[in-house]
Amino acid sequence: MHVRHLQVSDFRSWELADLAFEPGVSVLVGRNGQGKTNLVEAIGYVATLGSHRVATDAPLIRHGAQRAVVRAAVVNDDRELLVELEITAGKANRARINRGPVPRPRDVLGILRTVLFAPEDLSLVRGDPSDRRRFLDEMLVLRAPRYAGVRSDYDRVLKQRSALLKTVKHSRSADLSTLDVWDGHLAQHGAELLAARMKLVRDMADHVTSAYAEVAPESRPALISYRSSVGDLPEDRESIEDLLLAELDRVRRQEIERGVCLVGPHRDDLDLTLGELPAKGYASHGESWSFALALRLGGYELMRVDGVEPVLVLDDVFAELDRGRRRQLAKVAAGAEQVFVTAAVAEDVPDELSGARFEVHGGEVRRV
Repeated sequence: MHVRHLQVSDFRSWELADLAFEPGVSVLVGRNGQGKTNLVEAIGYVATLGSHRVATDAPLIRHGAQRAVVRAAVVNDDRELLVELEITAGKANRARINRGPVPRPRDVLGILRTVLFAPEDLSLVRGDPSDRRRFLDEMLVLRAPRYAGVRSDYDRVLKQRSALLKTVKHSRSADLSTLDVWDGHLAQHGAELLAARMKLVRDMADHVTSAYAEVAPESRPALISYRSSVGDLPEDRESIEDLLLAELDRVRRQEIERGVCLVGPHRDDLDLTLGELPAKGYASHGESWSFALALRLGGYELMRVDGVEPVLVLDDVFAELDRGRRRQLAKVAAGAEQVFVTAAVAEDVPDELSGARFEVHGGEVRRV
């Protein structure tokens, strides 16, 4: 799998950029603020319909413009598809495949699959549980795009149920039968999401442990496990749904008093452990970086086991790593079908990743 062509208009700082790529390594070099990360962010957006830097789409539209457009020609098994995404402020985004419109933007998911390494990855270890939940859900969608719909359905139900709980909190005459209906919807969609997350963690766990041992051989063993807000979970979806319904019934009085939803996958976390201690709060800076790398490398290896060769995106990450971690990441990246690397200076890029070079400066990008 590789990106053959990328064109963006009014995306971030770019009024227009038009680039042709080949399989192998493409290095984008430019000082901070020149727009190199914006280009690989556009590639990532095609793969995930999201940004690794911001939570909403509005900042992706160039200041003063009404919309941004990203076009990417993606080649997979000798078949090429053109993906076009139109991001519009205050309106629904639109998507096309081979110039033909599709009903929903998420219908393009799965055409391009990427694994991204970025300075923001440190939040996977040191950040809030929401960062780790997002990581898991992005991996789910990369492996099976239909989970974008599962996550969207769950978020919609959670929003409606949370609004109802706030209403009930402030109104003694509220109809609680409606809450029963939303309990059923939340348990149904939540169980499907939980079962998928748990399977993902089981499938990925050994890959993460192995990757950490290679990146930080002198450190303690790294382990990952899923922690649910309702305790130990069964493996099958139907039993999880029954458990969620029982827990919703048990905490209903608390939820009404507080006006918030206390049960569901939106309250879960991915536990990261070094030896017998949690990585968050106990891992050194170097160990935290190693764990973040191991999570991404574990996801990458899992996708390869699935038979997918994802595009690797290494966004300004080598400047954050010591020599040993640079070497290990470069070793993995060198074997990928396509790799995009951004760096402030060419010297930050390991020799193993020499390839096509693009200079980004003053609103222009050119191959050198």
